[in-house]
Amino acid sequence: MIDAKKIEQFAAQVADALPAGVKTMADNVEDKVKTVLQNKLSQLDVVSREEFDVQTQVLARTRAKLEALEKEVSELKASLESGVSNKE
Repeated sequence: MIDAKKIEQFAAQVADALPAGVKTMADNVEDKVKTVLQNKLSQLDVVSREEFDVQTQVLARTRAKLEALEKEVSELKASLESGVSNKE
């Protein structure tokens, strides 16, 4: 998911930007901002960088296998076609 440290840093920046009077009204402004951010970000349809990289590697391996199979099928077709034409 989203890096927790970045969320904490952003929440701290928001809390620091608030006037002192607002800070005293809410003791845990930073925690509340962090909680809201985490809730909203969790609703987004995103994946972590690690998950993305893993899926990219899976896709690359799948493409390589597909290319190898396509080549094998082409060779088999050519072999069959040459076998059929030799019999004619």
